[in-house]
Amino acid sequence: MSRAALLVLADGRFPAGGHAHSGGAEAAVKAGRITGAASLEDFCRGRLHTAGLVSAGLAAAAALGVDPVELDAAADARTPSPALRGAARKLGRQLMRAARATWPSAELEAVAREFPKGAHQPVVLGLVARAAGLEAVDAAYCAAYESVGGPATATVRLLSLDPFDATAALARLAPELDRVADRAVEAARRVLDDGVDALPAASAPLLEIGAEAHAAWPVRLFAS
Repeated sequence: MSRAALLVLADGRFPAGGHAHSGGAEAAVKAGRITGAASLEDFCRGRLHTAGLVSAGLAAAAALGVDPVELDAAADARTPSPALRGAARKLGRQLMRAARATWPSAELEAVAREFPKGAHQPVVLGLVARAAGLEAVDAAYCAAYESVGGPATATVRLLSLDPFDATAALARLAPELDRVADRAVEAARRVLDDGVDALPAASAPLLEIGAEAHAAWPVRLFAS
């Protein structure tokens, strides 16, 4: 295993399409739920312990070799919003394209054929981590960090927020990110015996509602 592969995968410059998505931050800014660094931190904390935990569990399970078809169905069941399901599949398709060029593997090719329109991004992320020789905990950390890093970056653009303040907010969340990654891996390991129902299913209704409203905007800076 090369732990340096995690740096490549988690790098915001990896061409996986995440820069076009705000993780719900654009809708939250318009609704007045994010107005500055303090409310950004609160938003990211809530997202980390809900959508982030779910994504980290799915990614860790995929990295452990759980059937991606079952995981994709589990991701669908945990994503009530059609807009978010569509965004997750678009991101999964883009990530798969980048990964197949970076870490070619028969498993990635098989999943790409199974899901020509894209599997859910966290599932693909776990498969990519596996192809890169990484462990389940690496996939969990990458997914958990993406769940907060995307909104923080987007808020810098949306509010002209000082990037130092946004980064400091992420740094304060680091201990909680550790705990979320650990919980995700523990759940993923239970899947091997208990099936996908062992995965986290934390809900974030405002993210779902915001995503549906955001998808109908005539003008928006981010895709989701």
